[in-house]
Parts: sequence; structure tokens; C-alpha cells
Amino acid sequence: MDVLDGRAVRLERGDFDAVTREAGDPVELARRFAATAPPLLHVVVLDAARSGGVPIELARRLAAAVAPVPVQLGGGVRSPDDARALIGAGIKRVIVGTAAFEQGPEPYVEALGARLVVAVDVRDGEVRTRGWERGSGLTVDEAVDRCRAAGVARLLCTAVDRDGTLSGPDLALMERVVGRFGGPVLAAGGVRSQEDLDALAALGLEGAVVGRALLE
Repeated sequence: MDVLDGRAVRLERGDFDAVTREAGDPVELARRFAATAPPLLHVVVLDAARSGGVPIELARRLAAAVAPVPVQLGGGVRSPDDARALIGAGIKRVIVGTAAFEQGPEPYVEALGARLVVAVDVRDGEVRTRGWERGSGLTVDEAVDRCRAAGVARLLCTAVDRDGTLSGPDLALMERVVGRFGGPVLAAGGVRSQEDLDALAALGLEGAVVGRALLE
């Protein structure tokens, strides 16, 4: 579930001007998803991801609304204190993207341990930051190597150009990241069917984010 300006939305390819669906109140949508007993509710607060400002109150409301379903949330984390605040608000796992590459992942590994998920968001072979609007200067391999060396517990790899398109996951990218990282990796971007999930599982992905396909 993506949140922008306080509303649940779907974007296409990470374009803030390309809202493909307005899905209403995020807490209500979260309750609908939680009623199906998913293993995890994945939430990204898009405006926070772009500009910073950790969404503590929304995190608290979401965690309470869907309990006992655990919540994995990202957006706006710019310091270990931000990350710890989200854990205090009831979030199970915290996604860190921009800060992990601008500052290095080590402080977040120390602060969160197994509750850390580093977002490796890829467009044209480069890892993107700041809500996918800025290039990090890192290749996929460089980013994954940095995370592995720092002891990051888990990665979330998003194929940005497939996100919100229902065009199928980037299997070659996911296979590359799984093989290089050697630990749990979640896939995102383009997932549209059970067949896609089966293909990702066959490559060794731990799980996958399903967004637009659930809404539609």
C-alpha cells in the first residue's frame, strides 16, 4: 500500500504525477487487506520518502488497525532515531532506502538488526533514492555488496520501471540480487498473478510485494 498526501494511491513507475488509482483512507484499506490474513502488510509513505519526516502517527494507526498482522513500513527515515520511533509505534520491520545509501547502512543495522529492510530501488541499472527521484550513483551490484558487508538482514528490491504496471516482475534483476546478496530478498514491481509469485519463489525470493493487482 502506497500513501500520498494522507490517501492510499497507486502510482505508475514511481511518477508522482501519475496516480493510476485513488484508494481512499489508508487505515480503512489496511483493514480490508488485513482481513485476508496476509503474512505482512507493506506500506510506503511516498511524500515522506521524497522529502523526509517520519510518519509516526500514521504508523501507529496502521499498526493498531491491522493487529495482529505485522506491518513493514518505509518512508521518511533519515536517522536511526526515526527508525526506532517507528518500532515504538508498533511497526514490525522498517524499510530504509535513501539514508542507507547516503549515510551507509551500518547505523541502521546497529539500531534495528533483523527488523531492518534496505530498499534497493532500481532504474536503468542504478539505485534510486529520495522517492526514486534521485540517482545514488551506485550500481545494483555496488549497493548489494555494501549491504551484505554491513550485515543487513534483508533487502527489498524494486524494479521501478515495472512498479504499478502489472507487466510482470523483472526476473533477471531479482535473480541477480538474490545470488549476490545471499540472504532474504523481497521483490517488488509488476507482480500481477500467482504465476509471477511462483516464478519469484523458484528463483529463491523470500516474498513479494503485491499492490495494484490486489486493488484491481
